[in-house]
Amino acid sequence: MPKHKIIVSADVPGVDDGLRSFLRRVIRAALDAEGVDVPCEVNVLVTGDRGIHQINLDTRGVDAPTDVLSFPMFDLEPGDKPAQADADPATGLVPLGDMCISLERAKAQAKEYGHANRRELAYLAVHSVLHLLGYDHLDEGDMKARMRGREEDILAGLGIPREG
Repeated sequence: MPKHKIIVSADVPGVDDGLRSFLRRVIRAALDAEGVDVPCEVNVLVTGDRGIHQINLDTRGVDAPTDVLSFPMFDLEPGDKPAQADADPATGLVPLGDMCISLERAKAQAKEYGHANRRELAYLAVHSVLHLLGYDHLDEGDMKARMRGREEDILAGLGIPREG
């Protein structure tokens, strides 16, 4: 099994070692579930609504906060995997991409949907990993259904199924 490097940083309070470890475990499980068989690096920033709002404005021109942003390094199609040839020669790791998660938004959505904060954070991390691997949900058709199915399968495999 590849040894992925998941770097979790935060610019808001409330992100302890336990939460960092949880996010790393979820991201590794998503990569494994998708069959990523080369060691990858994923950078995660846990921020608040102000932080993600600014990143959303700077990178996408969207003047609003959101729950999660994904910045893939490669233009993959769902089911494609990064290749060892894409690895950074200095580290041997494939730089898969970056994600930003709003802890504030995750907590609000957990309350809105009636489930635990950890479930919402896990969902957002899995959702972002799938974006890094080429999944999208811009249309309401097959691609969105496929992405939603993979999210739920991965979360169920982690023992974090949809509640209710």
